[in-house]
Amino acid sequence: MKILVFEYITGGGFNKQELPDSLASEGRLMLNALLDNLIQLKSFEITVMFDWRLIDSIGMTGINAVIIRPEHDITEEFARLVKQSDLIWPIAPEFDGILQTLCQTVESLGKILLTSPATAVAIAGNKLKTYELLNRHHIAAVPTRMVDDYSSSGEWIVKPIDGVGCADSYVLTTRQDFEQMTVRKSGYVIQPHLHGTKTSLSCLFKEGSGWLVCANLQRFEFINQQYHLTDIVVNHHPDLGLYQPLIDKIARALPELWGYAGIDLIENERTWVLEINPRLTTSFVGIYDALGINIVEAVLQLLHGEPALNPAYNRPITVQAQQETHAN
Repeated sequence: MKILVFEYITGGGFNKQELPDSLASEGRLMLNALLDNLIQLKSFEITVMFDWRLIDSIGMTGINAVIIRPEHDITEEFARLVKQSDLIWPIAPEFDGILQTLCQTVESLGKILLTSPATAVAIAGNKLKTYELLNRHHIAAVPTRMVDDYSSSGEWIVKPIDGVGCADSYVLTTRQDFEQMTVRKSGYVIQPHLHGTKTSLSCLFKEGSGWLVCANLQRFEFINQQYHLTDIVVNHHPDLGLYQPLIDKIARALPELWGYAGIDLIENERTWVLEINPRLTTSFVGIYDALGINIVEAVLQLLHGEPALNPAYNRPITVQAQQETHAN
């Protein structure tokens, strides 16, 4: 079986513009962890797309490296390689419809997508649509509205409707803060600034069923009206029974979710869903070291049945943040 792995940042998505170092570092972390899982299985011919500026970082044997240069059209190159492959695993941000478009390409070419389909990304990649869906299904979610509707009283957090993590998100506490935000209100949502423990759940989904792999603690610093991720403690909470009922509800609310997804929570007197990430997240990087579970193997098992999640051990693993304002 031939599998194509495309991590958007390191794989040429920025081939015609400056490559952001922090995003590339995080992307490389997820890419390497995914390839480690794949290579362990020894069952695939692996093709990986690489940005031309990262050639020196290609250190793995057993993979076919395709170099994407400035003259390449990334959309055409991705489609060409999809046609040559059986299984496709994209890792990409949701903003600007990037992940959704990649999924649509794979689906239109009749290949097997190892992530959630475009229909799920269209909802989960949009913070307002996610909130409206969860609210309709009576799942506690952080209230979300377009910035046009904001009130200037209280503490609020403003973020892009399709942004990733904390990038370009700001806490507003004064009238002056709100007035300054009016210049960027198009395409932004506003949420009450809830305080509490910031948790993420690493999960697998398939056709209305969900399996919780581990619960992770996200740690932040708060600087200049922004949250800055410092690290993630993967598998920090051993009692997964606390979260499985929530995962079951999310799976039923969005049955299109498939494969790995991350659920971000804020926990205080109750548990609030902040967002759903229909893709690999940074927490994925620590799962094998924390539990000995090969997520790639588990996702492949979803093609034919249920995943076998049998931890070889159970310990917390800390993953350091690769950039200041991006969280997963």
